[in-house]
Amino acid sequence: MLLKAVFWDLDGTLIDSEPLWHDGEMEIAAANGGRWSEELGWECSGTPVPDVARRMIEHGCTLSVEEIDRTLKQYVFDQEKLHMPWIDGVLDTLRSLKEAGVPSMLVSTSPRPIVENVLAAAPGLFAGYVCGDDDAKHKPDPAPYLLAASKLGIATEDMAKCAVLEDTMVGLTAGAASGATTIAQTCTIRTDTSNGPQFASIDGYEGIDAAAIDAFVRQRATVE
Repeated sequence: MLLKAVFWDLDGTLIDSEPLWHDGEMEIAAANGGRWSEELGWECSGTPVPDVARRMIEHGCTLSVEEIDRTLKQYVFDQEKLHMPWIDGVLDTLRSLKEAGVPSMLVSTSPRPIVENVLAAAPGLFAGYVCGDDDAKHKPDPAPYLLAASKLGIATEDMAKCAVLEDTMVGLTAGAASGATTIAQTCTIRTDTSNGPQFASIDGYEGIDAAAIDAFVRQRATVE
Protein backbone atom coordinates (compact mmCIF):
# COMPACT_ATOMS: atom_id res chain seq x y z
CA MET A 1 0.00 0.00 0.00
CA LEU A 2 1.42 3.39 -1.03
CA LEU A 3 -0.72 5.30 1.49
CA LYS A 4 1.35 6.28 4.54
CA ALA A 5 -1.22 8.11 6.71
CA VAL A 6 -4.61 9.82 6.66
CA PHE A 7 -5.09 13.21 8.30
CA TRP A 8 -8.65 14.06 9.28
CA ASP A 9 -10.30 17.41 9.83
CA LEU A 10 -12.97 17.28 12.53
CA ASP A 11 -16.06 19.44 12.04
CA GLY A 12 -18.00 18.49 8.94
CA THR A 13 -15.47 15.80 7.98
CA LEU A 14 -15.50 13.27 10.81
CA ILE A 15 -18.56 14.54 12.66
CA ASP A 16 -21.59 16.52 11.53
CA SER A 17 -20.98 19.18 14.16
CA GLU A 18 -21.26 22.42 12.18
CA PRO A 19 -24.94 22.74 13.25
CA LEU A 20 -23.80 22.60 16.89
CA TRP A 21 -21.41 25.50 16.38
CA HIS A 22 -24.10 27.51 14.58
CA ASP A 23 -26.69 26.78 17.30
CA GLY A 24 -24.20 27.97 19.90
CA GLU A 25 -23.41 31.11 17.93
CA MET A 26 -27.10 31.98 17.58
CA GLU A 27 -27.80 31.27 21.26
CA ILE A 28 -24.88 33.42 22.43
CA ALA A 29 -25.76 36.26 20.05
CA ALA A 30 -29.45 36.28 21.03
CA ALA A 31 -28.57 36.40 24.72
CA ASN A 32 -26.14 39.28 24.28
CA GLY A 33 -27.74 41.80 21.94
CA GLY A 34 -26.49 40.34 18.69
CA ARG A 35 -28.05 39.35 15.38
CA TRP A 36 -26.85 36.02 14.01
CA SER A 37 -28.21 33.38 11.68
CA GLU A 38 -27.41 29.92 10.40
CA GLU A 39 -26.44 31.49 7.07
CA LEU A 40 -23.85 33.71 8.76
CA GLY A 41 -22.57 30.67 10.61
CA TRP A 42 -22.01 28.79 7.37
CA GLU A 43 -20.17 31.79 5.92
CA CYS A 44 -17.69 31.45 8.79
CA SER A 45 -17.40 27.66 8.56
CA GLY A 46 -13.81 26.45 8.83
CA THR A 47 -12.44 29.68 10.30
CA PRO A 48 -10.93 29.95 13.81
CA VAL A 49 -13.43 30.75 16.58
CA PRO A 50 -11.86 34.16 17.41
CA ASP A 51 -12.52 35.22 13.81
CA VAL A 52 -16.14 34.07 14.14
CA ALA A 53 -16.37 36.01 17.41
CA ARG A 54 -15.22 39.20 15.70
CA ARG A 55 -17.94 38.76 13.08
CA MET A 56 -20.49 38.22 15.84
CA ILE A 57 -19.38 41.46 17.52
CA GLU A 58 -19.76 43.26 14.19
CA HIS A 59 -23.37 41.99 14.25
CA GLY A 60 -24.09 43.44 17.67
CA CYS A 61 -22.96 40.83 20.18
CA THR A 62 -21.80 42.66 23.30
CA LEU A 63 -19.41 39.99 24.60
CA SER A 64 -15.67 40.19 24.02
CA VAL A 65 -13.84 37.93 21.59
CA GLU A 66 -12.45 36.00 24.57
CA GLU A 67 -15.88 35.56 26.14
CA ILE A 68 -17.46 34.35 22.90
CA ASP A 69 -14.54 32.02 22.25
CA ARG A 70 -14.77 30.43 25.69
CA THR A 71 -18.58 30.19 25.79
CA LEU A 72 -18.94 28.79 22.27
CA LYS A 73 -16.29 26.11 22.74
CA GLN A 74 -17.87 25.06 26.03
CA TYR A 75 -21.30 24.83 24.35
CA VAL A 76 -19.98 22.52 21.63
CA PHE A 77 -17.99 20.43 24.10
CA ASP A 78 -21.08 19.91 26.27
CA GLN A 79 -23.23 18.92 23.29
CA GLU A 80 -20.64 16.46 21.99
CA LYS A 81 -20.31 14.90 25.43
CA LEU A 82 -24.01 14.14 25.24
CA HIS A 83 -23.87 12.78 21.69
CA MET A 84 -21.01 12.47 19.19
CA PRO A 85 -22.53 13.13 15.74
CA TRP A 86 -20.36 10.80 13.64
CA ILE A 87 -20.95 11.04 9.90
CA ASP A 88 -22.45 7.80 8.62
CA GLY A 89 -19.81 5.25 7.70
CA VAL A 90 -16.77 7.18 8.93
CA LEU A 91 -16.04 4.79 11.81
CA ASP A 92 -15.94 1.90 9.33
CA THR A 93 -13.43 3.88 7.25
CA LEU A 94 -11.29 4.47 10.32
CA ARG A 95 -11.42 0.77 11.24
CA SER A 96 -10.41 -0.20 7.70
CA LEU A 97 -7.37 2.06 7.90
CA LYS A 98 -6.37 0.64 11.26
CA GLU A 99 -6.70 -2.92 9.96
CA ALA A 100 -4.51 -1.97 6.97
CA GLY A 101 -1.85 -0.55 9.27
CA VAL A 102 -2.38 3.03 8.05
CA PRO A 103 -2.38 5.57 10.92
CA SER A 104 -5.10 8.20 11.21
CA MET A 105 -4.35 11.59 12.76
CA LEU A 106 -6.98 14.13 13.80
CA VAL A 107 -6.00 17.67 12.77
CA SER A 108 -8.33 20.37 14.05
CA THR A 109 -8.32 23.99 15.19
CA SER A 110 -10.68 22.97 18.01
CA PRO A 111 -9.29 23.12 21.57
CA ARG A 112 -7.72 20.12 23.27
CA PRO A 113 -10.76 19.09 25.38
CA ILE A 114 -13.00 18.86 22.30
CA VAL A 115 -10.41 16.89 20.31
CA GLU A 116 -9.59 14.51 23.16
CA ASN A 117 -13.31 13.89 23.70
CA VAL A 118 -13.58 12.81 20.05
CA LEU A 119 -10.62 10.45 20.41
CA ALA A 120 -12.16 8.98 23.56
CA ALA A 121 -15.33 8.24 21.56
CA ALA A 122 -13.27 6.29 18.99
CA PRO A 123 -10.82 4.35 21.16
CA GLY A 124 -7.79 3.02 19.33
CA LEU A 125 -8.73 4.42 15.93
CA PHE A 126 -6.40 7.44 15.96
CA ALA A 127 -2.62 7.45 16.29
CA GLY A 128 -2.69 11.00 17.66
CA TYR A 129 -3.81 14.53 16.99
CA VAL A 130 -2.95 18.18 16.44
CA CYS A 131 -5.34 20.72 17.95
CA GLY A 132 -5.82 24.47 18.10
CA ASP A 133 -3.93 24.67 21.38
CA ASP A 134 -0.74 23.30 19.84
CA ASP A 135 2.12 25.58 18.87
CA ALA A 136 1.38 25.79 15.16
CA LYS A 137 -0.23 28.31 12.87
CA HIS A 138 -3.87 27.58 12.11
CA LYS A 139 -5.38 26.55 8.78
CA PRO A 140 -5.22 27.71 5.96
CA ASP A 141 -1.53 27.51 6.84
CA PRO A 142 -0.22 23.96 6.23
CA ALA A 143 1.58 23.94 9.59
CA PRO A 144 -0.97 21.74 11.46
CA TYR A 145 -0.73 19.02 8.81
CA LEU A 146 3.04 19.18 8.67
CA LEU A 147 3.15 18.94 12.48
CA ALA A 148 0.88 15.87 12.38
CA ALA A 149 3.16 14.27 9.80
CA SER A 150 6.23 14.96 11.90
CA LYS A 151 4.58 13.25 14.87
CA LEU A 152 4.38 10.11 12.70
CA GLY A 153 7.93 10.50 11.43
CA ILE A 154 6.74 11.27 7.90
CA ALA A 155 9.05 13.55 5.92
CA THR A 156 7.72 16.55 4.01
CA GLU A 157 8.74 14.97 0.70
CA ASP A 158 6.44 12.02 1.47
CA MET A 159 3.30 14.10 2.04
CA ALA A 160 1.95 13.18 -1.41
CA LYS A 161 1.64 9.62 -0.07
CA CYS A 162 -0.64 10.89 2.70
CA ALA A 163 -4.29 11.84 2.37
CA VAL A 164 -6.00 14.85 3.94
CA LEU A 165 -9.79 14.82 4.29
CA GLU A 166 -11.41 18.23 4.65
CA ASP A 167 -14.78 19.87 4.07
CA THR A 168 -14.00 23.61 3.75
CA MET A 169 -11.92 25.74 1.43
CA VAL A 170 -9.84 26.86 4.41
CA GLY A 171 -8.95 23.27 5.25
CA LEU A 172 -8.50 22.16 1.66
CA THR A 173 -6.07 25.03 1.13
CA ALA A 174 -4.08 23.94 4.18
CA GLY A 175 -4.03 20.31 3.08
CA ALA A 176 -2.97 21.08 -0.46
CA ALA A 177 -0.24 23.46 0.73
CA SER A 178 1.17 20.65 2.90
CA GLY A 179 1.72 18.58 -0.23
CA ALA A 180 -0.78 15.90 0.77
CA THR A 181 -3.33 14.27 -1.53
CA THR A 182 -6.36 16.29 -0.51
CA ILE A 183 -9.89 14.83 -0.61
CA ALA A 184 -12.96 17.05 -0.18
CA GLN A 185 -15.83 15.64 1.87
CA THR A 186 -19.04 17.21 0.58
CA CYS A 187 -21.89 15.41 2.35
CA THR A 188 -22.35 17.88 5.22
CA ILE A 189 -21.43 21.26 3.76
CA ARG A 190 -23.53 24.04 2.29
CA THR A 191 -20.66 25.87 0.62
CA ASP A 192 -19.29 25.09 -2.82
CA THR A 193 -15.80 23.59 -2.76
CA SER A 194 -15.87 22.30 -6.35
CA ASN A 195 -13.18 24.78 -7.39
CA GLY A 196 -10.94 23.95 -4.45
CA PRO A 197 -7.40 22.53 -4.59
CA GLN A 198 -8.49 18.96 -3.81
CA PHE A 199 -7.39 16.00 -5.93
CA ALA A 200 -10.78 14.31 -5.50
CA SER A 201 -14.16 14.78 -3.83
CA ILE A 202 -16.39 12.26 -2.04
CA ASP A 203 -20.00 12.50 -0.92
CA GLY A 204 -20.04 10.45 2.28
CA TYR A 205 -18.09 7.35 3.26
CA GLU A 206 -19.93 4.55 1.51
CA GLY A 207 -17.26 2.51 -0.26
CA ILE A 208 -14.45 4.61 1.20
CA ASP A 209 -11.99 2.25 2.86
CA ALA A 210 -8.20 2.03 3.09
CA ALA A 211 -7.98 0.63 -0.46
CA ALA A 212 -10.12 3.45 -1.89
CA ILE A 213 -8.02 6.16 -0.25
CA ASP A 214 -4.82 4.40 -1.34
CA ALA A 215 -6.22 4.42 -4.89
CA PHE A 216 -6.57 8.23 -4.79
CA VAL A 217 -2.93 8.53 -3.73
CA ARG A 218 -1.84 6.16 -6.50
CA GLN A 219 -3.90 8.03 -9.10
CA ARG A 220 -2.30 11.29 -8.11
CA ALA A 221 1.16 9.74 -8.37
CA THR A 222 0.44 8.64 -11.95
CA VAL A 223 -0.96 12.08 -12.89
CA GLU A 224 2.05 13.95 -11.55
